[in-house]
Amino acid sequence: MANIYDRRRYGVLLFLIISVGVVVLFLYVSNSLVKDLSEQERDRMQIWADATKEIVNIGNASVDDSTSISAGIDIDFLLNIIERNRTIPVLWTDDKDNILGQKNFDLPEAQDPIMPYTELNQQFLNEKLADLKNSSNIIVMDISPDNRQYLYYEDSKLLQRLSYYPYVQLLVMLAFIAVVYFAVLSTKKAEQNKVWVGLSKETAHQLGTPISSLMAWMELLESLGVDAETVAEMNKDVKRLSTIASRFSKIGSKPQMESENLNDAVARSSSYMSSRISSRINLTVDLDSNALPAMISAPLFEWVMENLIKNAVDAMEGSGAIAVTTGKEKDYVYVEVADTGKGISRKNFKTIFNPGYTTKKRGWGLGLTLAKRIIEQYHAGKIYVKTSEPGIGTTFRIDLPLSH
Repeated sequence: MANIYDRRRYGVLLFLIISVGVVVLFLYVSNSLVKDLSEQERDRMQIWADATKEIVNIGNASVDDSTSISAGIDIDFLLNIIERNRTIPVLWTDDKDNILGQKNFDLPEAQDPIMPYTELNQQFLNEKLADLKNSSNIIVMDISPDNRQYLYYEDSKLLQRLSYYPYVQLLVMLAFIAVVYFAVLSTKKAEQNKVWVGLSKETAHQLGTPISSLMAWMELLESLGVDAETVAEMNKDVKRLSTIASRFSKIGSKPQMESENLNDAVARSSSYMSSRISSRINLTVDLDSNALPAMISAPLFEWVMENLIKNAVDAMEGSGAIAVTTGKEKDYVYVEVADTGKGISRKNFKTIFNPGYTTKKRGWGLGLTLAKRIIEQYHAGKIYVKTSEPGIGTTFRIDLPLSH
C-alpha cells in the first residue's frame, strides 16, 4: 500500500520536472528572440553611424572633393537612413563628451531643434549619457584621424518590452502550474473526503447489528450470574465499541466542542488502554500539574489518544515502554506519546498520515489519517512526528489551541 504514495510522489515530481522543462524552453526561445532583435538593432545603429559619418565627411570636404564624393554617394539615401530611425533613442558626442545631437529621446521640455538645449533638457541628456556610457550600446565613429565621435543608443521600446516578456511569461506559467497543481490536489482531497464519509457511515451501519446483539448477550450473561467483574470489563468494551460506531456515523458532520481539561481526557484514554495492553509494556502518564483547558470533542480526542497508544504498542512488538506527557507552551497545550519501538525513517514522517499507508500485515492504514483529520479539521490543532529514530523509538505530538 505504501507504494501507492511513492508512485503519487513520483508522479507529482515528474509533473513538476516537465513543467520546469516547458518553462525553461519558453525562456530560451524568448531570450533568443530578444537577443536576435538586439543584434538587429545594433546593426541598424552601425548603418546609422556609417551614414552619419559619410554625411559629416561630405560636409567637411572641399568643393571639388564634395563633387567627387557626391558622384559616388546618394546623399538623399544617407539622409533617408538617418530619418527612418524613429524608434531607437540615439545620442552622439565628441571625444570630450560634449553632446552634439540626439534623436527619439522624450525630452522633459519642448525643444526647438535649432536652438541650444534648455537647462532641464541638457541635464536629462547628461544623465542619459552617464547611463549609456556604462552599457554596451556604444559605437565609435572615426570621422577623421583627429575627429572621433561616439554614438550611444538605448534599446527601442519594443525591445525593452520584449526583454521583460520572458519574466512575465515565467510568472504566468508558474501561476498556471500552481493553479493546475492545487486544483488536482483539491479534487483528490474532495474525492477522499467523500470516500471517508461514505466508508465511515457504512462501517457504523454494519457494526450496529452485531453491537446490539452483543449488548443482549451481555444482559443474558448478567442474568446467568457470570462473574460480575468479568462481565463489567466486557461491558466496557462493548460500550466502547458502540461509542466507536457512533463516532464513525458522525464523520462528515461537525462534532460538539466543549472546553475541557486536557489532562482529564488523556487520563481517561490512558487508563482504558492500560488494562488492555501486555503486562510487558510499561505505560506511564505524566500529566501537567496545572489545568490545560482546550476546546475538544472528548470522544473523538480520546479515540485519537487510544489510536496513538495502540500504534505504539504495535511498534514495540510485545515489550517496551510508552510515556504519555502533557504540558503547555505559550498559547497552546500539547500531548506527547513516546515509545521505544522500531522507529520511523525521516522520509516517512508525513507519509504515515496518508490513507492506506501501513507497515502492518493486516489493517487498512486509516488510523493516523483519521487522527490527523480529527485534530486538524475539528480541533484546529496539529499532529505530527516530533522525533523518531529507527531502532530507538518515536514521539508523536498533538498541539491544541489554549482555551481561555
